[in-house]
Amino acid sequence: MPSRRSILLEEMVWPEVESALENGTRTAIVSVGSIEQHGPHLPLNMDTLDGDELSQRIAEKLGDALAAPTIRPGCSGHHMEFPGTITIPPETLMDVIRAYCRSLDDHGFEHIVLVPTHGGNFGPVKTVAPDVAREIEATVIPLADLDEHMQLLNDGLSEAGIKYNQDVIHAGAAETAVVLAVNKDLVRLENIESGPEGKISTARLLSEGFKTITQNGVLGDPAEATAEAGETIIQNVVDTYVDHIKNERRSV
Repeated sequence: MPSRRSILLEEMVWPEVESALENGTRTAIVSVGSIEQHGPHLPLNMDTLDGDELSQRIAEKLGDALAAPTIRPGCSGHHMEFPGTITIPPETLMDVIRAYCRSLDDHGFEHIVLVPTHGGNFGPVKTVAPDVAREIEATVIPLADLDEHMQLLNDGLSEAGIKYNQDVIHAGAAETAVVLAVNKDLVRLENIESGPEGKISTARLLSEGFKTITQNGVLGDPAEATAEAGETIIQNVVDTYVDHIKNERRSV
């Protein structure tokens, strides 16, 4: 198993990257995160923290991949009523993704995997990936099925013994569990508050903003979270995504 340091592109020196490419490391994992509110108890970089962890673990499990720096910020306009949120237009995010992919392609990476970790980024990733794939030699692999991603998070809770399920996940049990697993010191446990439960209109959240649904920025009950559930969630996503990547690489 490669060390975490050895697969983080941003911590490498250029001869190490050159050597990795020459020795068969041809896949780059690019998470697409955000800087946005996650209630009064989770940090603004929750989606980026998640992206960092996923890209590193995916690269480790593949064994022949590097984890590129997570792209941030993302498309978070629907969170702008909460201070600290930073958002960019979808067109800007897609331009950044194009630039990332072109750069990695120029250096000889043959497979570029896009891993959105914020709901507002799934659409732009899915839209831009086919265009980028036509522009460069590398294969672009977008893991941008939001329904699948939400299901993997809910499945992780269930497998950890937490009987809790949300159609729309934000700052509740699943995401709180992930941060507890990755860096528990970032969770303000004393500030945990629940938010609306049940059916949530995604269209309303996106068009009218989160504050029309939840005053504290939370959906569901984060008090249900445990670090053990967070670890199960992360491993579920990693295992599923690694299988997707291997299947895509074999089909090229």
